[in-house]
Amino acid sequence: MTKELAAQPLADIAERLKASPALVDELEESVTAARDAQPDHDPTPYREWRPDVLADMQTEAEKLLQAGKAGPLAGIPVSVKDLYGVSDMETYAGTPKALPEKFSREGWLISLLRKQGTAFTGKTHTVEFAFGGLGVNGHWGSVRNPWDPSVHRVSGGSSAGAGVSLSEGSALLALGTDTGGSVRIPAAMTGNVGLKTSIGRWSTDGVVPLSPTLDTVGILTRSVADAAFAFAAIEGKRQVQKAETAALRIGCIRQMAFDGCSPGVTENVMAALKKLEAAGATLIDADFPEAETAFDLLCHSGIPAMELRRFIDAELPDWLESMDWPVKRRMVGTDTSKTGFYEDRLRALAQAVASADARFADVDIMVCPTVAITPPAVAECAEPETYAPSNLLSLRNTAIGNYLGLCGLTLPVGKDSAGMPVGLQLLARGGHDEQLLSAGLAVEGVLGQAADIIGRAPGVVTPPR
Repeated sequence: MTKELAAQPLADIAERLKASPALVDELEESVTAARDAQPDHDPTPYREWRPDVLADMQTEAEKLLQAGKAGPLAGIPVSVKDLYGVSDMETYAGTPKALPEKFSREGWLISLLRKQGTAFTGKTHTVEFAFGGLGVNGHWGSVRNPWDPSVHRVSGGSSAGAGVSLSEGSALLALGTDTGGSVRIPAAMTGNVGLKTSIGRWSTDGVVPLSPTLDTVGILTRSVADAAFAFAAIEGKRQVQKAETAALRIGCIRQMAFDGCSPGVTENVMAALKKLEAAGATLIDADFPEAETAFDLLCHSGIPAMELRRFIDAELPDWLESMDWPVKRRMVGTDTSKTGFYEDRLRALAQAVASADARFADVDIMVCPTVAITPPAVAECAEPETYAPSNLLSLRNTAIGNYLGLCGLTLPVGKDSAGMPVGLQLLARGGHDEQLLSAGLAVEGVLGQAADIIGRAPGVVTPPR
């Protein structure tokens, strides 16, 4: 009974909780049992797993449901990336020590979810200050990807524990952030769905910043349907309707996005696109040179490094010395006082955003592989000469969305030759998040949901009934 409830779509769970508020206890038992059943890996997906907070919040959710004052996400267990301020928990932001108390102040999204009656399961691991795409962290250890039981592979970053919390069943919705791909990369690498909202769509208040210019708030879910439900619940709007597949115009990004893909990545993405074309969608080879512009900005603009350095110098100067080497090597030597350089980079960014927007005149969405490479083994990321190229390739395709001001979605379409999940990335104009989700629902309607396409991660242990 409990397992069946937790496995249902979020919309169905919400309806059942509304009709029978006492079912929040079953959800609590389900996610707790799922966490307790997992192998004793160090680290777990959570920097701080809080079943006590979960229990207290589920009690409050039941009261709100009984009184008819609950929001759509009442009683839904949600994991929170350890960049968000949550009053019951310290914030570390992937660093070796707790940040000052002010960084535990709750911002817009956490406050909204608390008012709805959502239940937080704990704080999930992140790359230090969210500055990395693979998910490695030398302070806490790197979260293990459950899709390979024999090799310790990365789970994707920077929201390193978010996708794994969904895969193991200890959360039904996960909060992340996305500056260069930090929602979509871990979602793709763990076989989940990830939504990067448009810049400014959802406030980043109460979230430790990496790059205010590029930072966005996002969610990871088990399906596009769940993402659409959560999106509407957070925005307080009506549910997004699925697009007509036959009316969908899909632009396939050819510039650079398929270069250097691991075996099985291109094959799965192209097979998915052929299924969509067979279902009536129009598939177009898109001319999108701005994708290469975005990659150039990722490699050379220095915007995140400069903005993070300014934040560290102003707010947390004592944290620089202890910084994890993959982050520190990008920070040391960053000159935040270069006259005109930062402003020039922002102007180049604005020009790229404007140019990219015009490319959507003849397409509804652009698509490409979410991540070009199979998740590497953590041991392969231990040195700069091996870490740097893998990190860059993990970010290359997702950064298109960030540096061109787009909203983005990833959903699983198969497994690569190493047996690891492959994600298909959908990109839409900035501010067109509903259109993106509408297209995503249509794509999922044709291809199926993750459970149907790739099944369950072999490294996840099912709790006893």
